[in-house]
Amino acid sequence: GFIGGMDIPLIRRFEKGFEAGAKYGHPKIRVLSNYIGMTADAWNNPARAKELAVSQYDSGADVIFSAAGASGTGLFDAAEEKKKLAIGVDSNQNWVKPGYILTSMIKQVDHAVFTACKEMIEGKFSGGVQHFGLANHGVDYTIDAYNDKLLPLAVRKHADELKRKVISGEIRVPDFYDHKRSIK
Repeated sequence: GFIGGMDIPLIRRFEKGFEAGAKYGHPKIRVLSNYIGMTADAWNNPARAKELAVSQYDSGADVIFSAAGASGTGLFDAAEEKKKLAIGVDSNQNWVKPGYILTSMIKQVDHAVFTACKEMIEGKFSGGVQHFGLANHGVDYTIDAYNDKLLPLAVRKHADELKRKVISGEIRVPDFYDHKRSIK
């Protein structure tokens, strides 16, 4: 399952990437998706996220990924209640509900800041938009004491092989924005 906060293109990108990954592993899988709302309040509504998560778990979801800001804590409560798994977002949230957070998709902002500082010191910095992804350590998934037992070594090796394939271009992750461009 997938639970988004505010229904905006950026969060649709999270959904599209998650669904593509799920279908890469299991082509016939059905990903249930819901959004909390259309206003900024969607980022801080854990009760609604829990309601949506319980519904998704009851409909057969075994793992739910949330890109919903503080609302995601409602998903974590539902995962614990239903004895299912959740995936955190933005920072390492594995500690929130140990044993129920499969992993967290992290944005490694520290790498972006370090890169900008290093380029400045070396006289190579130029303004503008820079993109950080798997190849330059802008995003990743987390393993720590809170989820170590949930992800066997074989699963981690497989995930790292898939990361390598994404970085090399062998696997292309679809982007919601590409879809938006093609319908203009």
